[in-house]
Amino acid sequence: MSAELALRTSLATRPVDAGAAPRVAVIVPCYNEAVTIAAVIDDFRRALPDAQIFVFDNNSSDSTAAIARDCGARVHSVALQGKGHVVRRQFADVDADIYVMVDGDATYDAASAPRLVQHLRDGRFDMVVAVRQASGDAAYRPGHALGNRMLTGFLAWLFGRPCRDILSGYRVFSRRFAKSFPVLSSGFEIETELTVHALELKMPIGELATAYVERPAGSFSKLSTWRDGFRILRTMLRLFSAERPLTFYGGMGLGLALLAALLAVPLLVTYLDTGLVPRFPTAILSTGLMVLAALSVFAGLILDTVTRGRREMKMLAYLREPGPH
Repeated sequence: MSAELALRTSLATRPVDAGAAPRVAVIVPCYNEAVTIAAVIDDFRRALPDAQIFVFDNNSSDSTAAIARDCGARVHSVALQGKGHVVRRQFADVDADIYVMVDGDATYDAASAPRLVQHLRDGRFDMVVAVRQASGDAAYRPGHALGNRMLTGFLAWLFGRPCRDILSGYRVFSRRFAKSFPVLSSGFEIETELTVHALELKMPIGELATAYVERPAGSFSKLSTWRDGFRILRTMLRLFSAERPLTFYGGMGLGLALLAALLAVPLLVTYLDTGLVPRFPTAILSTGLMVLAALSVFAGLILDTVTRGRREMKMLAYLREPGPH
């Protein structure tokens, strides 16, 4: 019996209490959100009264952690700076059946949380993304909106599945998503990595439109439009080369082979007419490019085998956990 079949069989025979309500955890990554964290905790406590609320403080220099603790949230400290490090600790340290992840800036609609959780359960999704619908110009800066549309479209083109808002910080996850996700990113590009993980394992993904409002007075965004935008784009290319190496390196090899052929055609014509090779350096360059093309294709083939093995391991980790029903 294969390992995957054995895991499926163990899950099928595992006793399940059909009447038990799922354990819901609200996980809030925070960095200097003293102005808003109390409102976020209170709003989500009203929206999901049975959920546990966890605040993961990422070296805040203000009173974020103290306020969250006073509001009754469970506060964890994350020493490594960056949202990716925080998400890694959230998924590792919190034990729940359903995870509601939301930024601590009070821009997302807490009242939509029950609808997002129910959508995950009804659709048997592993991730539901809250697609932001801005309530005013100040809520969604034009540069951020344009960048989000461009990056979302680019990711959909790379991986062949449409997405509406890959940078949303408001998402709901199943347990098997959280426990099979190997977080590699360190910063705001974590949302891109979350989406790619779901796309690569062919997980069912849901989307729901939710309200998105501007930050309260005194609260400031930590996102840099250009710096973080380029980091997200670089992450997309890195993930594409890691998850689709044959396409990535094979495409590079094809481009190099075409360039080598274009350089070699005039040389071949001259050689057939005169029997001479007048531009010897060009011939060397063309040959070198063709060798690089072959190496690139072979690298893609080898890395594709490695990637398939990694994907199988992630799938096995995914199958160890029960589904979101």
